[in-house]
Amino acid sequence: MLKTYLLLESIARQFKEVVAETEVFKLPSGEPTKLRIELVDGSFADVWISISGRYSYHWNRLEVNGTIYRYDNAPHRRWAYVATFPHHFHNKSEKTVVESDIPLTPETQMKYFMDFIRKTLVREPL
Repeated sequence: MLKTYLLLESIARQFKEVVAETEVFKLPSGEPTKLRIELVDGSFADVWISISGRYSYHWNRLEVNGTIYRYDNAPHRRWAYVATFPHHFHNKSEKTVVESDIPLTPETQMKYFMDFIRKTLVREPL
């Protein structure tokens, strides 16, 4: 998994106009737990992936403007009505959930997620 997290970190770093810092968090054993991306607007994004195929691309802007954005595939029953279930997108809040259009592989997901962040920040200048 470390190789995958390092690849995702390298992709995030390519988005220099929006990324301030990156760090792969690890357990004492050295096993990676998530990728943290500090963004230029003072917000952060956490990326979590598992060997089983679970993922979460979470952008926390609570301190900036009270919003969160998250692409994930946790099979929460309350989102079963979403056509792309279990894949779904939290759009500005935990409770506002819509279909997800994120690609299916970690590398393409990361590029898509970072492009989403860049486009959102361009629309909402610092």
